[in-house]
Amino acid sequence: MEPAAFHTGEIALQREAGVDARMAAIGPLVMRDHMPQQHRDFFEQLPFLLAGALDAEGQPWASVLAGPPGFIRSPNEQALVVQAVPSPQDPLHGALAPGAPVGLLGIEPHTRRRNRMNGVVTERGAAGFSVAVSQSF
Repeated sequence: MEPAAFHTGEIALQREAGVDARMAAIGPLVMRDHMPQQHRDFFEQLPFLLAGALDAEGQPWASVLAGPPGFIRSPNEQALVVQAVPSPQDPLHGALAPGAPVGLLGIEPHTRRRNRMNGVVTERGAAGFSVAVSQSF
């Protein structure tokens, strides 16, 4: 994992709020460069996933991707495979290309549990895409 769990903008806001030292200690404990087994299991049982990425102009877009539980797989602690893509009319459709950074958010409404994963799209097909994990929290 990189020395700082937060990017420079987050660190500046934390400093302004007076919590930068506290967050510097907490960040590495909760942000990982891999998905622990509980995160992998969590994503695999979800019926929907929120995905966000930047389009060709750098504009951020987010969409909900859905499928039956199991439409998301984690073959190992460094990867997620999502068997769903945004519709061709969705601005996120073209943004999920190999090499693109992507943010994923899994939510379990009945427990209010949520897990985030940031990564890079490694493969894209007509029915889905794969992501290499950069951060999991």
